[in-house]
Amino acid sequence: MTTRPASGGVQAVERVFELLEVITAAGGDMSLSELSAAVKLPLPTIHRLLRTLVPSGYVRQLPNRNYSLGPRLIPLGEAAGRQFGSSARAKLDELVDELGESANIAVLDGQEVVYIAQAQSSRSMRMFTEVGRRAGTHDTGVGKAILATLPDDRVRAIVTGAGMPTPTAKSLGTVEELFADLARIRERGYAVDDEEQELGVRCYAMAVPGAPTPTAISVSGPVSRVDEDFGRRAVPALRRATEAIAAELMPPPVARRA
Repeated sequence: MTTRPASGGVQAVERVFELLEVITAAGGDMSLSELSAAVKLPLPTIHRLLRTLVPSGYVRQLPNRNYSLGPRLIPLGEAAGRQFGSSARAKLDELVDELGESANIAVLDGQEVVYIAQAQSSRSMRMFTEVGRRAGTHDTGVGKAILATLPDDRVRAIVTGAGMPTPTAKSLGTVEELFADLARIRERGYAVDDEEQELGVRCYAMAVPGAPTPTAISVSGPVSRVDEDFGRRAVPALRRATEAIAAELMPPPVARRA
């Protein structure tokens, strides 16, 4: 068990990041009283920290007096995402070498997923997803894998806010259909996009356990190659990759103070 410093600037920094993480986990918008209940800090302490963050743009106060993440965090998140995508690229390359199909990594950003890295198959007929592309959560393998790690109320908020368009006849078009699929994903540990975003394309995806930002990796290709036999090989490969990425994301242990 680690202990936090009893006082001083380091503790203030830890509290600031704790506030930002709690606001992020709540969907980016919380009241002062909700923050106080979540972080177990006195209201005056939270208010003092927020007053420091608001002028610098790291936190915004909304018209309803709630607090949300500020615009100064956007370039930091984008830079961190690019760096994370670069470090995870080696795992995607290994998936391509082993399975022969394109591999992607994506993170949840608001009500959508954004692809942050890809390794392409060398096959002439292959799947290509542009890095930086945004997509829905309900009709992509990575999106459904991520949703399966979230509480039902947050899932409902995401998909009702974003809507549930149906790009193909196989796309999930209702919240009830989505929750039924998420139950299967949680039971077996991986998601399948079975021609739900694009006809002729199948995708296997798995969430990265414990990622600070909900993250998933996938392998995808034509349904003629990405079949059940492919899935039997892909699932353990995805599990090894997600576990390796999760280990890289694990924060270093905090030194115990005397």
